[in-house]
Amino acid sequence: MNELLKIKNLSKNYHTKQDETLAVDNFSFDLKNGDFVAIVGPSGCGKSTILNILAGLDTKSKGDIILNEKNKIGYMLQQDALFNWKTVLENCLLGLEINKNLTKENKDYVLDLLNTYGLKDFINSYPNTLSGGMRQRVALIRTLATKPDLLLMDEPYSALDYQTRLSVSDDVYQIIKKEKKSAIMVTHDIAEAISMADKIIILSKRPSTIKKIIDIKLTDKSTPIKNRKAKEFGYYYDLIWKEIDHDV
Repeated sequence: MNELLKIKNLSKNYHTKQDETLAVDNFSFDLKNGDFVAIVGPSGCGKSTILNILAGLDTKSKGDIILNEKNKIGYMLQQDALFNWKTVLENCLLGLEINKNLTKENKDYVLDLLNTYGLKDFINSYPNTLSGGMRQRVALIRTLATKPDLLLMDEPYSALDYQTRLSVSDDVYQIIKKEKKSAIMVTHDIAEAISMADKIIILSKRPSTIKKIIDIKLTDKSTPIKNRKAKEFGYYYDLIWKEIDHDV
């Protein structure tokens, strides 16, 4: 597999009038095409900061981010951020409109995604009539509409109840794999990370550095719900739990 993204010695300092805070220090990682990577760590350690820098929503203080200029990034935030006054279809086409790339071909692509992933009958519905899980599927399709090569996901299921989280994680995982996308997901949920990711990056408390990178190898790897039943699941959970600094 070819490398999609190279991050070298990434650091982030936040400045105030009184002092300077080092949030991320010397973060280095290579992402290959097709990889699904999860980032875990203690609360406030800088997980979301890394995603924001990769998405261009925040600036780095030092380091290099190497991404082929032809490759595009899509960002799925904690909240689905759907506009309640726009229909499902209008929400999904929003990114294409903003980029002035709403061609017939791209609109047909979005309609095909909505049809394939169970939303065909809801294209003229409004978000406030949808379940939480359906809203997340719409948010993902809106992100996929611009045909990104890399998806960034910041706690994408945090607003959902436990049962819905499980169901939606299955939906999102299968869509990402079927559409052959690479993904980096930030999550505080260790079980969620193990069930979805190929690799897990464990960050230290702030200033966050990489403590360990773990390759997740599950027997008969399948959907996230089924992966939780893999015989290796408990081993990985205990290993990651012990590595995370819980005293913060």
